[in-house]
Amino acid sequence: MDLLQLDIQTKLLHPHTSHPLNSHTFPIFQSSTFIFDSTQHGADLFMGKGEGHIYSRLGNPTVELYEEMVRDLEGAAGSLAFGSGMGAINSSTFPFLKSGDHLIAGDTLYGCTVSLFEYWAPRFGIQVSFIDTSSVEDVKKAWKENTKMVYIETPANPTCKVSDIVSIAAFCKEKKAKLVVDGTFTSPYYLKPLELGADISLHSITKYMNGHGDVVGGVTSCKNIEDYNQIKSFRKDFGSLMAPMDAFLCIRGLKTLPLRMEVHMQNGIKVAKFLESHPKVKKVNHPWLESFKGHEIAIKQMKGCGSTFSFEMESFESAKKLLEGLKICSLAVSLGTLDTLIEHPASMTHAAVPEDLMKKQGLTRELVRISVGVEKIDDIIADLKQALDKC
Repeated sequence: MDLLQLDIQTKLLHPHTSHPLNSHTFPIFQSSTFIFDSTQHGADLFMGKGEGHIYSRLGNPTVELYEEMVRDLEGAAGSLAFGSGMGAINSSTFPFLKSGDHLIAGDTLYGCTVSLFEYWAPRFGIQVSFIDTSSVEDVKKAWKENTKMVYIETPANPTCKVSDIVSIAAFCKEKKAKLVVDGTFTSPYYLKPLELGADISLHSITKYMNGHGDVVGGVTSCKNIEDYNQIKSFRKDFGSLMAPMDAFLCIRGLKTLPLRMEVHMQNGIKVAKFLESHPKVKKVNHPWLESFKGHEIAIKQMKGCGSTFSFEMESFESAKKLLEGLKICSLAVSLGTLDTLIEHPASMTHAAVPEDLMKKQGLTRELVRISVGVEKIDDIIADLKQALDKC
């Protein structure tokens, strides 16, 4: 049987052909350093010759297995794992930018990504423009002679704004600039940016890719090996490699990704439709609803969707009552875990976003973000209903 032809659900369950010490589950190589066979062997490894390991900041067998699984899932030349999603984001952008370069960033991004581009990038001489990337024309209008990269989230956090990857990628290619896509809200199971023309695809694997709420991590995947090598070199010097124990947990999580995402998607759609029909909810931002502005692009470039979306209540007070009146849904940040999480972006995940950019994002005090879990759907809806009835 040709293992390359297996469905991804099967491949993720059989990610390795070697079984150290006949172990069914690939072990955790919890070792900071590795022994050389000889002085020549050590010298060769430091020169990049031959196979082997040196030091776990540079590479670790458990981490590498996880990276190979993600590489196959993304259809990438190579993937690299990090100790956090932000580690993946800065390592996927800064190695390709220098003082005097211009970066176009989506105007709707995770709060710490905004902080990275708004505060830190200019300190290194990098110019940043926050643009509505759901409009390809706006991206083109914002272009400068020194534009070297476009960075987008799609669907974006927390409003689920959708950007047309194919069209933006074609324009970036024409201008010889890189396109970096954060697809955390869907995971590579439903969205494969590299297949749509992006150069780099990244995820906070704290979310759906791990799925169990017990790891903080990030991963980035590259279309070509040159970009992969540059990010790998940057990671080596900045020291942001994922830890072996976290990689072990992420391997476990990735094996069930297809199963989890199917349930997440169906539950999320049902909750979105329930909320859309409720009189105390003003608006629901979910890519699979026909009422959503980016619905057509979403169903064109995504095979499915995650279960994280936002909705607006009538007032901040009603949003606060809802959040504090829930009994099953947990009031907590993050997303993509097995259980349902709900939070208030303006005062929590996006609190670092400047007020003017919050308004541009449509990030109001009435906005609530929910990540629907895999609980019995009737129980989730019942919990939301009882809390809404008290608002």
